[in-house]
Amino acid sequence: MKLKKFVDRLPIMNTLKSERKNKKGAYYEVQMEEFTQKLHRDLRPTRLWGYNRQFPGPTIEVNKGEPIQVKWINNLPRRHILPVDKSIHEVAHHPEVRTVTHLHGSETKPESDGYPEAWYTRNFKEVGPFFKREIYEYPNRQRAATLWYHDHAMGITRLNMYAGLAGMYIIRDEQEKRLNLPKGKYEVPLVIQDRTFNKDGSLFYPRQPDDPASDLPNPSISPFFIGDKILVNGKVWPYFEVEPRKYRFRILNASNTRAYQLTLDSNQPFYQIGSDGGLLQRTVKMEKIAIEPAERVDVIIDFSKHSGKTITLKNDLGPNASPEDETDEVMQFDVNLPLSGTDHSNIPQKVSHIPSLRHNKINAIRNLKLAGSTDEYGRPLLLLDNKKWMDPVTENPHLGATEIWALTNITGFTHPIHIHLIQFQILDRRPFDLDSYNKDGRIVYTGSAIAPEPNERGWKDTVAAPSAQITRLIMKFVPYAGDYVWHCHILEHEDYDMMRPLRVIDPKRLDHGK
Repeated sequence: MKLKKFVDRLPIMNTLKSERKNKKGAYYEVQMEEFTQKLHRDLRPTRLWGYNRQFPGPTIEVNKGEPIQVKWINNLPRRHILPVDKSIHEVAHHPEVRTVTHLHGSETKPESDGYPEAWYTRNFKEVGPFFKREIYEYPNRQRAATLWYHDHAMGITRLNMYAGLAGMYIIRDEQEKRLNLPKGKYEVPLVIQDRTFNKDGSLFYPRQPDDPASDLPNPSISPFFIGDKILVNGKVWPYFEVEPRKYRFRILNASNTRAYQLTLDSNQPFYQIGSDGGLLQRTVKMEKIAIEPAERVDVIIDFSKHSGKTITLKNDLGPNASPEDETDEVMQFDVNLPLSGTDHSNIPQKVSHIPSLRHNKINAIRNLKLAGSTDEYGRPLLLLDNKKWMDPVTENPHLGATEIWALTNITGFTHPIHIHLIQFQILDRRPFDLDSYNKDGRIVYTGSAIAPEPNERGWKDTVAAPSAQITRLIMKFVPYAGDYVWHCHILEHEDYDMMRPLRVIDPKRLDHGK
């Protein structure tokens, strides 16, 4: 189904207002509900699930050091709007519709982290084995950053998020304000997602892989999903009218599987000032920005020399792309608004200070494989260190410990790996001969270790771990102990079975912080 591009104005998500304040900070209530929303001029309204009946959900803005409380309320129907595979993770033994919200990138106590088995149903009638509380607490004691919140329910995250359960969360601080970056209406969130639609405007999501074997369960999980339409802030291929001046864009890849290679067809650069964990040390001039699922990039685009022009944000699909593939475009900027006043904002050269973790005492080095297998039906089964979710915990760092994790990717594609609780730093990536490894299990390096790209040298919580490379990360496990997770953020992989428990142990407590 063809849809005309750049006919809908880019929406800007509402900012969430608190219900009240108490001694624990501002208190919010957010309802998860089913509703309909027009996603394109020529599409009938699409049935969605959203936070406060919005897709994407409302933006939550907080100041560093000011804690908030959020009651995430499930008011969703009993039946899912998308096909639920009941053959994985004991999904058949649980309610079909369950939710639990994870604030991605947040340094949060375990009971507020959104553990996959801390799910609950409508009105908290049924709860999962790790359910601990109805009201989540977010301390916001970390540096200013672009975070995001999304569903994290065991075995159905891919469906709940595809249905619409995601939104942006911004932490601000005084250091960032002093930089005189574009602000107010010149600071714009861009939530990029892909979707496929049925003719009636409803969401399409496959019931089974494209070439299903006859004995597959029905529905059966697909190993990945790539939509054929690109949405930004809940509109298909929108346009955004801008003044000829500098704008700051906080970009989030909230797609299930799809990675993007972002460029501007005006051949002008992005000035990247931040990544997952906030501001970089120095601004990085970028002609093309790669962004995997769950990653965020914070950029400035200068339109001052492009008055009267139309600029397209492109997605480079590479030399082998099909000419029928329309996803090579993301959105359009129309530089047609009059300049409302002198632009006094800056593109700073030096942005922030990031202390290196390389000088810390290293308490452990973990060699972990990103591996592929098959299940009893012959379906792909992606695993972390060849272990399933239900296997005993093996990643159990002590509170305050600094560790190096070496992620050896022996699959044929990149995995975006997300670690809860902490922000890490990328040390390097080193290529090896995957064919040799598949023959005898030996690592034969094919080159030297490669330092991370300049725009990856800040704090990260999600990292691209490419095929046939060892990606090394360094991280300090603070400030809380307890039960967390780490996983691939390709949602189809996360749901089956590329997610593992992570237990941060406080040696001073016998109960390990539970």
